[in-house]
Parts: sequence; structure tokens; C-alpha cells
Amino acid sequence: MWIVDHNDVYTLGQAGKEEHILQRTDTPIIKTDRGGQVTWHGHGQLVIYWLFDLDSLKWSVRNLVSHAEQAIEDVINDCLRSSPSNSDNISAHARRDAPGVYLYADTAATDDSTSTEDSSLDNKIMLGKMASLGFKIKHGFSYHGIAINLNCDLSSFNAINPCGYAGMQMLRLSDFVAMQTDSEQTEPESQTGQQMSDSFSYETVTQKLIDNIAKRHAGLIELRAIAPK
Repeated sequence: MWIVDHNDVYTLGQAGKEEHILQRTDTPIIKTDRGGQVTWHGHGQLVIYWLFDLDSLKWSVRNLVSHAEQAIEDVINDCLRSSPSNSDNISAHARRDAPGVYLYADTAATDDSTSTEDSSLDNKIMLGKMASLGFKIKHGFSYHGIAINLNCDLSSFNAINPCGYAGMQMLRLSDFVAMQTDSEQTEPESQTGQQMSDSFSYETVTQKLIDNIAKRHAGLIELRAIAPK
């Protein structure tokens, strides 16, 4: 596994259509052999590439995608639940029709029986997309990977149709939970006090995701049923 911090770059998947690039900027556009359309990578975005032997894991390509999506769901939902500032009706879910992980607001009356683990998207309104996926499989091995918007500048997505979807609203975790800034992460803990304890760092979220993926690779976390829509 590789944890990557990119300089600003747009990447265009193997079957990507340049018509989804709405505006040419100074940011380079790189063609790659991953799946999917165009997306942006940059600072404040968690990008993880992994090389997995799908044959030895007995994973299909669908299994790979679902494990990646559900690992992201687990981590984002854990952060949302742990944040004192977050509303209980916001939760992360994958979709059958579009790879990635999206945030939804539950429109049903919130009470103690409402669970963010509910896989059904009934009574939920999609707010936007927080994580993208793009894999390539060759000789039974996976490469490329996933990207999660943590505290990045989302304005770069305005120049494209993210992942080929016109008007897709892109989201970042820092707009829903407290994320530490670069300066806070370098300050001594005694100087930041309670603010640090109530917020997440880039490293904390990264480690949560690595741990979840490692458990799935070891067969310790099984796939959940996929939401019907």
C-alpha cells in the first residue's frame, strides 16, 4: 500500500472523455490506465494506492470495489459519530450505480432507533460525494486506488465534471467534523488542548483506513449487503 500526497493534478481514466474537462487551468492533466473518468488530486486529500493479489484473496473485482467503499464508509461514519459537532442524521454510503462514497442526510424523524449503519438509502437525500475510486486489474493484481477529500480545497473540482457526472457536488470531511490544520498538527499538544482532542488529524484518519483495509485483507471483516440504489 502507498499513501500519497499529490501536488495539484487532474487524472483522466483509460476511457475518460475530455469533454468532462470544462475549463483548462495551469493544473496538469495526466492520462492514466485506471478505470473511471476525470478527477482531481491535491493536498489535503487522502490517496491510497494498493497492490492486491485478488486470486489469492479469492476476491472478484466487485469484491475489491465493495471492500474499498465499505472501508471508507466505516471510517467516515466512525468520524461522524465521534464528532461532538456532527448531526446524527448524516451518514456515508456507497451506491450501486456510481462507484465512490457519498454523504446522505436522513429525512426520517431522528430518534434513538435511527442507525447510520442502515444500508437502505430510502428516506435519505444525497448531499454529495466525498470519496472516489479508480482501479485497474492486470494479471489478477489490483493497482491504482482511492481518494478521500479530508480538508482539501474543493474549488479545483469546479473545472471538471467529477468522475464524469455533471453537477456532482464534491464534499470534504472537514466540513462535517473538526479537522486539525497543518499548524495545529505541528504544535505541542499542550498548546492546543481540548481543540486537539475533539478534532481529527490527517494521520488519524489515514491509520483508521489502513487498519480497516488490513482487517478486510486478512478476512476479519466481511462484506455487507450493498444498498439497492
